[in-house]
Amino acid sequence: MMAKIVKGSDFKGVVDYILDKGKGTQVVAYDGLFMENKETIAMSFNAQSRMNGKVTKPVGHIALSFSKEDEPRLTNRVMAGIALEYMKKMDIRDTQFFIARHFDKEHPHVHIAFNRIDNNGATISDRNEQLRSTHICKELTLKYGLHMADGKDNVKRNRLKEPDKTKYELYDILKKEVGRCGNWNVLVANLQRQGVEVRFKYKGRTDEVQGVIFVKNGYHFNGSKVDRRFSYSKIDAALQRNRQEERKGMTTPSRETVTPSAPSYSEHNEIFNGSLGLLNGSGYNATDAEANQEMADMLRRKKKRKRGMRL
Repeated sequence: MMAKIVKGSDFKGVVDYILDKGKGTQVVAYDGLFMENKETIAMSFNAQSRMNGKVTKPVGHIALSFSKEDEPRLTNRVMAGIALEYMKKMDIRDTQFFIARHFDKEHPHVHIAFNRIDNNGATISDRNEQLRSTHICKELTLKYGLHMADGKDNVKRNRLKEPDKTKYELYDILKKEVGRCGNWNVLVANLQRQGVEVRFKYKGRTDEVQGVIFVKNGYHFNGSKVDRRFSYSKIDAALQRNRQEERKGMTTPSRETVTPSAPSYSEHNEIFNGSLGLLNGSGYNATDAEANQEMADMLRRKKKRKRGMRL
């Protein structure tokens, strides 16, 4: 779940955009507005905004976007509930608003239009709104078990221009290769085959590596600039993990199928004696105890008979 926040001064413009029939719009929640048509909605917003003429941008507009993977469970009711909870946590309350769902894109999303002048004429604060919004989106994503996508994975590659185009090409290559290589030599060789040159940064005049630079299509990128997971230290740690996993796979003993043979009399004795000790634990069973006692009596009788024969 992600939020894009916009402020403006034209209620008619935002109403016309959100309620555009070409977007397959469906209103899922509203309050404090005359909802007969777009004109009455804009009129309602404007009337309340005049209660505080000091605010030059009374229009609040937030787009909440969700991952395509969550579409089957995101009914209008569910999306309205999440949007209302988002507004409450953002302290957007006691004011006019409407929430509408659009169907013009692959991913589910809703638009929230609200009046930044509340029902009492006070201004709804926008202090640190981007930071607060980011935390709230993450909180709600976890709460409702929504898909947590890597932001870079959702970027439309065909729309990028240089150097971002090359940067994302590099991101895709590194994501694949770092995940399957076991050392730097193999990684460097695999990257070179895909047109990526690897350069290392050293500490002063020592042999201690401090960083890594990737070169592709004439563009230079520090590893951490491609993505935080691709700094030298994090790649090195990932390669070590891959190597350890590979070793575990090589040393795992094979399982042999053993056919048990019938135990001898002495083995029976040992098994029986061992079972007596088990009965002293929490797994005590009265039926087993009686059977064990019966077997013990039988063994004693056999021993007596043998002693009698020796006499």
